[in-house]
Amino acid sequence: MNNSEILFIHGFNSSPKSLKAEKAREYFTRHYPEIGFHCPQLETTPDQAMAQLQDIVRSKPLSTWYFIGSSLGGYFATYLAQTLHAKAVLINPAVRPFELLQGVLGEHTNPYTAQTYHVTASHLQSLREYFVNIEIPQNILVMVQTGDEVLDYRQAVEKYKQCQMIVQQGGDHSFVGFANMLDDIADFFQLQNTHLNNNSNNSTARLSR
Repeated sequence: MNNSEILFIHGFNSSPKSLKAEKAREYFTRHYPEIGFHCPQLETTPDQAMAQLQDIVRSKPLSTWYFIGSSLGGYFATYLAQTLHAKAVLINPAVRPFELLQGVLGEHTNPYTAQTYHVTASHLQSLREYFVNIEIPQNILVMVQTGDEVLDYRQAVEKYKQCQMIVQQGGDHSFVGFANMLDDIADFFQLQNTHLNNNSNNSTARLSR
């Protein structure tokens, strides 16, 4: 049987030290210790970041890969899921970041790493190259909160309308209560774990198209 690997992709100006990444790592390490968990500090340009993610996947070519992407990471996860025919869970995903980030061109400092970098117009053009239509909707679960102050959740609802989706009222861009959704993510990935399967109740039934 092939090994399974999870690749968590953080958002813009974020880090593997973000709360969601840490909660996901703790959860999968505890409940699925046989599954590899990867969450790299992404490079600061889109092409370098995508190459980095693809290199991680290529490093284990015989494994089954699952992607979890938050915000801009959700945009990257969509590309990987559709091109590699893999499953992905998207958390408040950015739909058209090449438009959204036009308002933040210039210098930035990552609050987790203190690294300074620049967002340029060429970077936005590079991002546009990773925009894909949804051709395998059954491979994607989208989780959004209507109180997202950074992204308009309705854009994700429209783009991913054929996918499984969880829409929660309120919340914010960080996705309040993310830790409570990890059982749903494991169920969507159909990970095998006797303890979880016996205690998941009917969380899968909460997933609606």
